[in-house]
Amino acid sequence: MCRSIKTLRPPVLPEEATEDDIRAAALQYVRKISGFRAPAAHNREVFERAVDEIAGATARLLDGLEVRGAHPHPAVRKPAPGPRPDAV
Repeated sequence: MCRSIKTLRPPVLPEEATEDDIRAAALQYVRKISGFRAPAAHNREVFERAVDEIAGATARLLDGLEVRGAHPHPAVRKPAPGPRPDAV
């Protein structure tokens, strides 16, 4: 997998993925598969259509996923209990 593509579902991504996040991942995928960072003019339409289709498929996938048993994000941990009042 292309290292520039990040996981877009909770709890890996603490908030819901934005359209920009999804489009960026789709663009990275098409770049990797096609071998072109930017397409030549004669390939631009098919390149952009692929990005649009993959972004749409990604959005549908994320909308349909059900993540069970996800652990809370590490930044949302409960604080450690303080000393007991009778432990003086």
